Amino acid sequence: MRKMERQPWPSDALPEGDEQAPVKLLLVEDDDSLAEEIVGDLSGRGYEVSRAATGTEGLEMARKGDYALLVMDRMLPGLDGLSVLETLREQGMTMPVLVLSALSAVDDRISGLKAGGDDYLTKPFVMEELAARLEALLRRPVYGRTSMLKLGPLEMDLLERRVRRDGREIDLLPREFRLLEYMIRRPNTVLTRTMLLEDVWNYRFVPRTNLVDVHIGKLRRKVDKDGEEPLIHSIRGAGFCLRVPE
Repeated sequence: MRKMERQPWPSDALPEGDEQAPVKLLLVEDDDSLAEEIVGDLSGRGYEVSRAATGTEGLEMARKGDYALLVMDRMLPGLDGLSVLETLREQGMTMPVLVLSALSAVDDRISGLKAGGDDYLTKPFVMEELAARLEALLRRPVYGRTSMLKLGPLEMDLLERRVRRDGREIDLLPREFRLLEYMIRRPNTVLTRTMLLEDVWNYRFVPRTNLVDVHIGKLRRKVDKDGEEPLIHSIRGAGFCLRVPE
């Protein structure tokens, strides 16, 4: 079986003195045959995979283990996957979560993302797509488990999913929230459309689309009200930048 090409991993996420330690994943899946297939495939790609068969067991393992990523089935016996996910987020756990589900309706996918999921994959799926999505999630920068981000006049509460500018509440849609979080973590940095499509939208190719420009426009109108000093800037021919007033 083809091995996964290892992605660069922040040094503080690895055990001291062991730069080649495998990435630890937790799989929460009650279907034994599917779980066996996933564990076998991902182990062959270089991951260290632990498995829980119920929501309750998955919640306890996630709390106690040092996992880089969680793969969570939505429909589990006892405590369902979204309840587990919401509990983990409320407790400040910020590891990326990929939700697996046989429910493919748009509202179901939205529910999974609103509960705190970072990506949503519907069943049935092929293992190559699962592996590609995990790689995309693991490429995202890893930060400490802080629940608050502050930059100039902006405050972002990652647990309550709330944003304020100088005390003014800013109502953001889930994608706008993720986009602003990405920008706040990279202040005064030119962010290209390709970077945003890959890291915020998880595209593994760069389509011809004005998706980024449309969302930046909507976000700018919410963050930069009339009379306020602009924070979100367009960089001609390059991309966008969140600049903090000096």
